[in-house]
Amino acid sequence: MNAGKVCDQLVRWLEANLQRSGAEGLAVGLSGGIDSAVAAALAQRAAPGRTLGVLMPCHSNLEDQADAERVARHVGIPHVVVDLSPVYDILARALQPTLPAEADPGRLQLARANVKPRLRMLTLYHAANVRGYLVVGTGNRSELYTGYYTKYGDGGVDLLPLGDLVKGEVRELARYLELPEAIIQRTPSAGLWEGQSDEGEMGITYAELDRYLLEGAAAPELLARIEALHRVSRHKRELPPIPRVAR
Repeated sequence: MNAGKVCDQLVRWLEANLQRSGAEGLAVGLSGGIDSAVAAALAQRAAPGRTLGVLMPCHSNLEDQADAERVARHVGIPHVVVDLSPVYDILARALQPTLPAEADPGRLQLARANVKPRLRMLTLYHAANVRGYLVVGTGNRSELYTGYYTKYGDGGVDLLPLGDLVKGEVRELARYLELPEAIIQRTPSAGLWEGQSDEGEMGITYAELDRYLLEGAAAPELLARIEALHRVSRHKRELPPIPRVAR
């Protein structure tokens, strides 16, 4: 991949979409991870002085916030911090009546974890709306293909500049943009619970997934795993189905 060429293309794409929409700037959720760092750097180049970073810790690791603030300073964008922990706690208590008598522990953990990115989506859109900004998402091709994101959470955005880049290409772009090496080398994690990692939850490595997406190469068991993830997450990549009504 020619990182310089790709960078220029993505910046022009953001500029064109911003102009077409009539919006005044771009808002990016900063997690401290590589994807949000690259998205923020691209947004800053496309809308200098009109890009906002939004940090939304929610019972998060303090290192995540420190890394996110480091990224904001590095790429030169203002940022705000909204601690969603108290709101999450109140909502978790309010949602108790929705639980079945015997909730499956795995489903319960995932349902509670998904509340966090959905709260972040609400917060990010509020920050964007009051400024007349668009929300820039951080999802990459690898995540989109497997559905590794939360529907109406981090999947709820206006623009996805990294959506055609696999994880390894995002890393190449990060180095071209001269982002801090510590950010580039961070273990990919959505930070939904303690010790959670992308690769551990998906059951595959990004290197394996990237190779399959770029070259079509995968061992039979790996192919089955990837295609199963793609199949069950199809609903995330489509608008809600609407029936054809005979009148």
